Amino acid sequence: MVNIEDVEQARSRIQDIIHKTPIVHSQSLQEKWERRVFFKAEHLQKTGSFKIRGATNAVTNAVSNGATLVTAASSGNHGQAVAYVANELGISSVIVVPTDASPAKVAAIKAYGGQVEYCGTTSAERIPHAKSLAHQMSGVYIPPYDHRDIIAGQGTVGLEMVEQMPDADVIVVPVGGGINFGDLDGSESTASGCIGDWRRAGACE
Repeated sequence: MVNIEDVEQARSRIQDIIHKTPIVHSQSLQEKWERRVFFKAEHLQKTGSFKIRGATNAVTNAVSNGATLVTAASSGNHGQAVAYVANELGISSVIVVPTDASPAKVAAIKAYGGQVEYCGTTSAERIPHAKSLAHQMSGVYIPPYDHRDIIAGQGTVGLEMVEQMPDADVIVVPVGGGINFGDLDGSESTASGCIGDWRRAGACE
């Protein structure tokens, strides 16, 4: 279980690479729902998503343990994040993407210095291949979500939210392929450690 100390350590580790993104207010949704509604603007984050948080924490830890190459399996955002951080830290990265990956996301991975390999169309195909490449190349595989370092890194967004909006009543986190309950647990650990009376909700499609 990731706790608030893990998230605080992650923030210290990643703060020189990521952005502290703003919280923005939606007047139209406030009028529609008769509630104050705010959004954490992670679309303004480096590489365009919150994924840079977990990737930075995990890759930084891997480098501190001697890694000179990392691999990842991704349909886009996680791969971009891993490639970006690896390049910032001066190591190599190999990102395994699906054969139908978005050309724009593949181009971004390459622009961030990542080597791209194509494999299948599902995570069940990509993940074993990325792990195999890490083994063959004496590298470290960076999971997209189900890893303590990733969860703690993603949880830093929650730490920022409760500092920026300490009077929040409810934190709503989207849950899907990009954000799963591991990431939600990171936010919950953060909020539970910082504010006492709050509720969380996972919003699924």
